[in-house]
Amino acid sequence: MSVKTQNISSLIWNTCDDELRGLFRPHEYGSIILPFLVLRRLDCVLEPKKDKIYELYEKYKNKVDDPSPIIQNEINSPFFNFSKYDLSRIKSDPQNVMINFNNYLNGYSKNVYDIIENFNLTPLIEKLNKNNRLYQLIDKFTEVDLHPDRITNHQMGTIYEELLRRFSEMSNEESGDHYTPRDIVRLLVSLVFEGDREDLQGKGKIRSIYDCCCGTGGMLTIGKHNSIFFLIITNKLKILSLQHHQKSSLNGVFSQENRYPNGRQIK
Repeated sequence: MSVKTQNISSLIWNTCDDELRGLFRPHEYGSIILPFLVLRRLDCVLEPKKDKIYELYEKYKNKVDDPSPIIQNEINSPFFNFSKYDLSRIKSDPQNVMINFNNYLNGYSKNVYDIIENFNLTPLIEKLNKNNRLYQLIDKFTEVDLHPDRITNHQMGTIYEELLRRFSEMSNEESGDHYTPRDIVRLLVSLVFEGDREDLQGKGKIRSIYDCCCGTGGMLTIGKHNSIFFLIITNKLKILSLQHHQKSSLNGVFSQENRYPNGRQIK
């Protein structure tokens, strides 16, 4: 793990002690921190397009039944948030943090909202707000810059896996139950491609990889670094993977380059 990802993981981990201690048991921290990590990443990805998305939604919401395709086409992204709020703007209005936070969550496009629902955040958010911790938690996460220009998809997956490992250990579970160590991933990827290296080399070669348990997309990203050119995985598969284990992260959600409504292309 690089110094950068280690520092971010430690910062987020320390947030648990600062804001959640006494209100939640340590083994419950992951149910809150991991969803907030995903939300913060989404926030950073959409931040440059936030005002444009809101303007498009306001323009077309009463003209068409579903403005989603228009918005997706205009911003060149399969997901968006049409709420006028993001985490930073929610923080600027502490008196209405709960109302604005719910408005923010409800503003996500359906493909992301379906994922958020699987985190079952509602009772946790209500408990945080009741005990005056929701604002503090949002404030802490807005201090972490997770924009793809700063944190790559691979680094994002590493941060997520490190936090998942720590939370698993705190709940007396085997961390390997939730993620596969990268050394093992590299070995598996090498074995998968060992007999096909000649066929995979050269220009114009395209292959599809199906990973039914993609999780953080570790095998896909390691495969990319092993001279694989196009890795295609459907958004539906990503969502199903997260539904199967709500603590999994999605490579597509963590990506800035979500331009393919039926698949993911990694160059």
